[in-house]
Amino acid sequence: MRIKDTIEKVPGGLMVVPLLLGATLNTIDQMHIPVVMNVLKALGTAPTDDGYYEFLRIGGFSQELFKDSALVLIALFLFCVGSQMNLKVGGVALKKGVLLTSTKYLTGLAVGMAFGFFFDPWSGILGLSTLAIIAGMTNSNSGMYAALTGQYGNRSDVGGLSILAINDGPFLTLVSLGILGTAFPLIAFIAVLLPIGIGMLLGNLDPKIREFLQPGESLTIPFFAFALGAGMDLANFFNPAVLAGGLTLAILTFVLTGGMSILVFKLFKEKSYIAPLAEASTAGNAAATPAAIAAAASVAVGSGAMTAAEFEAIQNIVPIATAQISVSTITTSLLCPLGVILMDKYQRKRGIDGTREDLGLKGMESKTETKQAASN
Repeated sequence: MRIKDTIEKVPGGLMVVPLLLGATLNTIDQMHIPVVMNVLKALGTAPTDDGYYEFLRIGGFSQELFKDSALVLIALFLFCVGSQMNLKVGGVALKKGVLLTSTKYLTGLAVGMAFGFFFDPWSGILGLSTLAIIAGMTNSNSGMYAALTGQYGNRSDVGGLSILAINDGPFLTLVSLGILGTAFPLIAFIAVLLPIGIGMLLGNLDPKIREFLQPGESLTIPFFAFALGAGMDLANFFNPAVLAGGLTLAILTFVLTGGMSILVFKLFKEKSYIAPLAEASTAGNAAATPAAIAAAASVAVGSGAMTAAEFEAIQNIVPIATAQISVSTITTSLLCPLGVILMDKYQRKRGIDGTREDLGLKGMESKTETKQAASN
């Protein structure tokens, strides 16, 4: 059976499919079907505080992995992601990575600030919150970026991924919410970002540690995705407002972050715009960011830096924001490849080969020609 291949055919499938499966099972669980509860009771399952029996709360390793593991697995994921942040980047690749990362971040922050100014920052319009906008717009799908720039871009485009990795996870979103006035004390930043920092330190000190931790970037995703889904109601995905909000987030991400990155590339005399469109996506793992923000908020409310009302508001928008970001992940995973293909055709008609560092169609072998010559 080609289960993994089938899942990966879905944009962001390793994140989205387990999340939807977890949400489906949790939705059935919360219906408290008498037949199911009677079976669980007969098996000796302990009741919940409300007196119900749920198959995702049977205790033991099963509950710890499938229901209650989201935060610890996200922490492990962030540790592994940090270990892959290589500080040794070539000059041109460094330039492109900085341009793309800063532009995507500032664009997402600006849109989030605008929504927070003109609309309710907790619900906005179409149910979009400032949290969902910033988390969705500032995180890009690094795997898809690598694939698209590897095929249509040049080596420095691909190398920029080392800097783009900074926008994986909740770091930039936490910074943004701090800028917007959300009360996160220093310890909240440290508590959430420490796994990234330790992973980055170890990965740069020892390449073998980086190599050892690399599988954790993808291995942990379906597990924490399922656990996140196990805390959600499937109705969130069928809520017209949530669906509309997710599609709006996708369009904002693709058009604004991609468009602004193209303008910045023009300003810095770059001729190929493959990389800006390749990064104009929402990362699948961005769906974990609202939960990470909620974890930081729990630290903040415990220290008295955040009120209980603010903490409750953040908790309430986490399921909706997660669903909207998941919708945006799927949509931008379709928009970005299409945009890159169209841009490549447009550039080639104007004599620009995006696979070359010199960007000329004449006078130098392209990467494809070089590979063909080597094979011959």
